[in-house]
Amino acid sequence: MNSTPEANSDKYLGMYRQMARIRAFEDNANQLYLSAKMPGLTHMSSGQEAVAVGVCSAIEEGDKITSTHRGHGHCLAKGAEIKLMFCELLGKVEGYCRGKGGSMHIADQDHGNLGANAIVGAGAGIATGAALSAKRLGTKSVTVCFFGDGALGQGLIYEVMNMAALWKLPIIYACENNLYGEYTKLEEMAAGSLTARAAAFGIEAHVVDGQDVLAVNRIAQELVDRARKGDGPFFLQLDTYRFHGHHVGDINRDYYRPKEEEAFWKAERDPILLFGRWLVAEKIVSEKQLQAIGQKVRAEAEEAVAYALAAPYPASEEVGMHVFVEKAA
Repeated sequence: MNSTPEANSDKYLGMYRQMARIRAFEDNANQLYLSAKMPGLTHMSSGQEAVAVGVCSAIEEGDKITSTHRGHGHCLAKGAEIKLMFCELLGKVEGYCRGKGGSMHIADQDHGNLGANAIVGAGAGIATGAALSAKRLGTKSVTVCFFGDGALGQGLIYEVMNMAALWKLPIIYACENNLYGEYTKLEEMAAGSLTARAAAFGIEAHVVDGQDVLAVNRIAQELVDRARKGDGPFFLQLDTYRFHGHHVGDINRDYYRPKEEEAFWKAERDPILLFGRWLVAEKIVSEKQLQAIGQKVRAEAEEAVAYALAAPYPASEEVGMHVFVEKAA
């Protein structure tokens, strides 16, 4: 890729648009919950857009990802359609899992998304299996396993990183360190450094500012290219922050994190604002054009919500569909 901003202006604008799209999706998902139109809870990724977009912009359509319970951003960045996403959240038949998966189980096989998972860290086994399959079949596909810092308390992560290191699998373990595991501060739940866990298996580890989409994209592109050549696995710690609570119902958060901290991250470390300022400073886009992009993606999200609200629910006959294996008589 040419290193000059002008040469990559289309890519950068596409990345900005995707980040704004994720934020608009999450804002509308929150409103659906607050207005009691969405069943169950959802875990918003607002504030973490640079991680999803920076990494997914570095991989190809044939590459694979696994996601988390806070996975809307990953899904959209990997190519999911916003209408079908909202349909899934609302339990409608046109959703990615025909309305049965909801917010935490969206999968999009056509774009290489092997699925979000409500079980913390559970995607690691699926992702490592996909990487093993790619190596055995010689497809040159790379897998990115997204997980939060809280997942480092799960033994599965260490089992699969051990196997990936032994077999040199084409996988990147992308740890979204948003400083909290549910309601517990990182320093109260994880002893030592996060990257030292990967180093124990001989896995090369990197730390990057997860609010800087360009920094994320640069290191992700480097590691993806190397993994595709057989140099994997890799571990990537992406330092980021979730703007909202653990889930949409987690509204009064004073008891575990101060309002001043949230205000600082929203005002000074918002990845969309930071990237927008850089784009304007580099004269890739004007403030007016950024506003137009924001208006367009918000309108797209609102249109998708209206579509999903009007969409039909699955037929009652589908209750066992994709649940039990149907054997031929």
